[in-house]
Amino acid sequence: MSETFGFVEWFRPGDHDRVATVLPGIAASGARWLRTHVSWADYHAEGGAEWYDWLLPRLAEEFEVLPCVHYTPPSLSRTGRSSGAPRVLKDYADFIDMLLTRHGRHFTHVELWNEPNNLLDWDWREDTDFALFAEMVAGAAHWVQQRGWKTVLGGPAPFDAYWLNLMGERGLLAKMDAVGMHGFPGTWDSEEGSWRGWPANLAEMRAILDRYNPQAEMWITETGYSTWRRDEMAQARRFVEALDAGADRLYWYAWRDLPEHVAVQEGLWFDPRHYHLGVVDATNRPKLLARFLTQGGVPRVREAIRLAAPRIGGRARPVVITGGSGFIGANLADSYLSDGREVVIYDNLSRPGVERNLHWLSTRHGARVHAASDDLRDEQALRTAVADAEAVFHLAAQTAVTTSLEQPIDDFEVNARGTLNLLEALRATGRKVPVVFASTNKVYGALDDIKVEQTADACRPVEASFDRGVDERRPLDFCTPYGCSKGVADQYVLDYAKSYGLPAAVLRMSCIYGPRQFGTEDQGWVAHFLIRALEERPITVFGTGRQVRDVLDVSDAIAAYRLLMARIGVLSGRAFNLGGGPANAVSLRQVLREIETVTGRAPQVTQADWRQGDQPWFVADTRRLTRATGWTAKVGWRRGLRGLAHWLAEDRGLDLLPERQTA
Repeated sequence: MSETFGFVEWFRPGDHDRVATVLPGIAASGARWLRTHVSWADYHAEGGAEWYDWLLPRLAEEFEVLPCVHYTPPSLSRTGRSSGAPRVLKDYADFIDMLLTRHGRHFTHVELWNEPNNLLDWDWREDTDFALFAEMVAGAAHWVQQRGWKTVLGGPAPFDAYWLNLMGERGLLAKMDAVGMHGFPGTWDSEEGSWRGWPANLAEMRAILDRYNPQAEMWITETGYSTWRRDEMAQARRFVEALDAGADRLYWYAWRDLPEHVAVQEGLWFDPRHYHLGVVDATNRPKLLARFLTQGGVPRVREAIRLAAPRIGGRARPVVITGGSGFIGANLADSYLSDGREVVIYDNLSRPGVERNLHWLSTRHGARVHAASDDLRDEQALRTAVADAEAVFHLAAQTAVTTSLEQPIDDFEVNARGTLNLLEALRATGRKVPVVFASTNKVYGALDDIKVEQTADACRPVEASFDRGVDERRPLDFCTPYGCSKGVADQYVLDYAKSYGLPAAVLRMSCIYGPRQFGTEDQGWVAHFLIRALEERPITVFGTGRQVRDVLDVSDAIAAYRLLMARIGVLSGRAFNLGGGPANAVSLRQVLREIETVTGRAPQVTQADWRQGDQPWFVADTRRLTRATGWTAKVGWRRGLRGLAHWLAEDRGLDLLPERQTA
């Protein structure tokens, strides 16, 4: 199995910012090679030579560069679309000769190709067209080898054995040190007829090369997978398949998605698949493949796709947990797996670190863990995952208010549309499959109408009517895109119980904390505070720090989910608050002080302005859930905080200092 690979990344003249943005990521991925184009037309445009004078040395600082030199001469073009290109075939070789003289110290191979629009203008099966192309490339190849560089022939997409054999008959393959192959299995419909899998297509390519040039290497010069359907794990699988195909080199297309304002050859947004071929998106957010590569290279990718291979079969009726690799989901899955149940983990692994929870579950429970690393927006994948489900817990979501404000459409698509997709998938089973949905206290809004008074450490409602917290009779008041998307989902779940008789109920959660939580500044604040304190890094408190939440240990949350599911038949169509209640209501300041006691370290705290939609005070009145199921919170917040601190310290290989004594 190969562990060496490269990327394809096209840079347009003047793309200095793009170069600066993508190169560090490509280097961090462990890539050795970088393939980029050198265009005759761009080179001869104003500033073109200076652009390549800057670009090629910059790329060669970190990678072995493969320049792909291309154009379609207008003298050969039936459409006349190309402009500013040479008018005679020999000019192609002359251009490459100049390129070798001026830039040759930055590379060892030259890829001889033609502009992508050649297939619109040429018919490879017409002898005249092919003869002209073969003459042009052969002349250039001869001169490249004479000067001491190596030649690479770029291949067609999709793979065309007839075309490759014609090149051999014309003597072109004999002049090549390597021959490239293109293929985008699973992305382009046009490949369906000729694509038979990497092993079969490469074997056919090898057989042709052995007839004309047995010494030539086989390269995959361009392959990739578009995540336009948001199936990022599929991209990682396709990468490993190509890596293991048996080619001498692999170049993956591409590192970064195309920006939405950039037109492809066929036109602006001619096909959305063109815009999602990167392993990071257009804003530089890593997709799963980029994240795994930068975290641990190819071995990390292999481990992730191994864990994410569903294995369920037979007549098993599994428990399905969307978001099952997340903090609450992993703890819930562990509880059912510990009972001997089969559990499907439906999770796209988009939250950094959650793949560790999937590994933990698989290590503990083996073959009874069935991972489906798909997205809520993939309707067919959802239907497959729940087809045999006995029960479903829907925890998968975009969970950060801050992210929802930055990307409201994605937030809606995941939280609202994704929930509707799940409900429809359950309805399509034709069975009454019960579902419990993880909602949020944010559906009650910012609680601006609740007057609070400040004490030294905390705030509290002025009205005594809130002594037991906020109950479910409070009107919904969606605030921020996150509150809206979760609120919509909350109401859809309850309505499907009414409109379609689907056994469904909702838990509106306050702040849950506990082991297996990898908290961030945007979500999971208790764990985030502890992590920062243990690592002796500063903590930012937004607002006064007196804001109050009722925190709940995850073990108590898991008990609530299971009790509600056990009584779903009589509790369907109802929503319940889930939190620590008044006994576990604490302010950020109080938690920080307790963290100092538990860790033996005084946290470094800085303050910033309030964040949009933040509630100064929220405490859940959970009496409705208690009356309905008998549930109560059993773990006090101080004991729970200590448990989380010890787990985090062990998980990160850190030591807890002796607890500070309080006066």
